[in-house]
Amino acid sequence: MGLFDKLFKRNKEQQEQKEALDEGLKKTKEGFFSRITKAIAGKDKVDTEVLDQVEDALIGADVGVDTTVELIKRIEARVAKDKYLGTSELNRLLQEEIMNMLTEASSNEFTRFDVPAGKKPYVILVVGVNGVGKTTTIGKLSYNFKKNGKSVLMGAADTFRAAAVDQLTIWSERVGVPIVKKEMGTDPSAVAYDSVESGIARGSDVVIIDTAGRLHNKAHLMDELSKIRRVISKKMPDAPHEVLLVLDGSTGQNAIEQAKHFTAATDVTAIAITKLDGTAKGGVVLAIANQFKIPVKYIGVGEKMEDLQIFNKEEFVDSLFSLEK
Repeated sequence: MGLFDKLFKRNKEQQEQKEALDEGLKKTKEGFFSRITKAIAGKDKVDTEVLDQVEDALIGADVGVDTTVELIKRIEARVAKDKYLGTSELNRLLQEEIMNMLTEASSNEFTRFDVPAGKKPYVILVVGVNGVGKTTTIGKLSYNFKKNGKSVLMGAADTFRAAAVDQLTIWSERVGVPIVKKEMGTDPSAVAYDSVESGIARGSDVVIIDTAGRLHNKAHLMDELSKIRRVISKKMPDAPHEVLLVLDGSTGQNAIEQAKHFTAATDVTAIAITKLDGTAKGGVVLAIANQFKIPVKYIGVGEKMEDLQIFNKEEFVDSLFSLEK
């Protein structure tokens, strides 16, 4: 394949991903803009009444009260400072301040399914409650890493549920990557250790380890995740290199509560937000990024394996505000 063929293929894939993102955020955008349109109807300036309506629109999109209040304060400051009085400027102000907020939450830029140099295997510990799409996310991550030329190994360390191991096994077969698994009731940390050991022996680029999705209580969760991390580090001192928290975007504020539990229990370094398609609660992405200051690294906007996308804040904001879509 020639250079131009590769560039064409890459551009086509990027276009398809942007279209999937536009479609995935459609319900959030429609609900959000219907409220914004109502807020500025018949108005010729940004006044208190307009800002109250904008506040309702943001909360309706599950941006959350704290993040909404902060956004409104920023817009008020911009209106006062820059003398933007026309409602026609409101969308642009919102876009700029949402982009600023996402940038402040994380300066990290992720552009492709890749891993840092010098970390082989790159060990990802995946955490999150049952039902958020954790197993599916692992499968889709494995597919996309493999598609990008990386060798992947899965580790089924959720040994409390037979269904979890079975589901991950199905994904390993579907994607075509090996899996380390043991019988039900095995110590999860032992499976995690064996997964890293196997990844090293195989020369794998990436090892993705599933963990139990039960909360029980914060102390139990903290103890279990701490043990897994401690045991893994015995085999590979700087591992895990990433702790990825998977959250269900369609649950809105409940996702934020889950994030509170897991960030208190372990050192979460990245977040994946699933099921953004089909929900009007896409604003939760902004709420989570702003509240926890942890990079939103992946978002799920559909059922296809390519629909797990690397989060691009510029494209996210563009999709949210593109009126012509």
